[in-house]
Amino acid sequence: MSFVEKNNLKRIQFYVTTKYSCGYLLHRNAQSIVATPYKRIDTNAYNDLIKKGFRRSGQYVYKPHCADCKCCIPIRINSHDFTPSRSQKRVIKKNKHLSMKILPLSFNEDHYELYVNYQKNRHKTSSESESDISDYNDFLAQSNVNSKIFEFRDMNELKIVSIIDLVDDGISAVYTFFDVKDKSASYGTFSILKLIDYCKKNELTYLYLGYWINESRKMRYKINFKPYELMIDDTWQSALG
Repeated sequence: MSFVEKNNLKRIQFYVTTKYSCGYLLHRNAQSIVATPYKRIDTNAYNDLIKKGFRRSGQYVYKPHCADCKCCIPIRINSHDFTPSRSQKRVIKKNKHLSMKILPLSFNEDHYELYVNYQKNRHKTSSESESDISDYNDFLAQSNVNSKIFEFRDMNELKIVSIIDLVDDGISAVYTFFDVKDKSASYGTFSILKLIDYCKKNELTYLYLGYWINESRKMRYKINFKPYELMIDDTWQSALG
């Protein structure tokens, strides 16, 4: 850890959560290490935490910390090295009619409605609380750092919402949800491609995609964006895939 990183993180303490049911791998428990006091994590400290493989959920900044499992591996894309594949170019072409707008982080009724529909269709085992406005606000509409909403529409119809954090060397993707009716549109892939493109155009190096979990089918898509980097033994390492 550099002197600057030590200085930025010197007021931050960490605690390990109790065990809870893993949201990605069946019949497994998980634990996380959480940075605190979460309401006073400043921009510089948050930048350093993201570089160390942490992730934000609402006002909490955490990292998996499971004693018997190391399946959650931080992953990021170097926007300067990335070139879309042929299939990804087709996704860009298919959705080129969508307009993109960058908004401040706030509650929007149509965003919430899209989120509820997405959860009901893509995560059918989710709890009822995930359809509650207060839980939505806690999870996605509150932040203590520099967060934005990337909104994509087809004319006036909302199609994709990506919630992101801007950090000093790139973007940390927090959560994306989209219109599940358009099954062949590949909105998830398209949103990531647009975030990479935004990084390139704004001279931001990395798109942080949270965690890649090879054992989880839902998380394998993240290695489709090549080349990518994985954090192995606390060090970012290039991987061609």
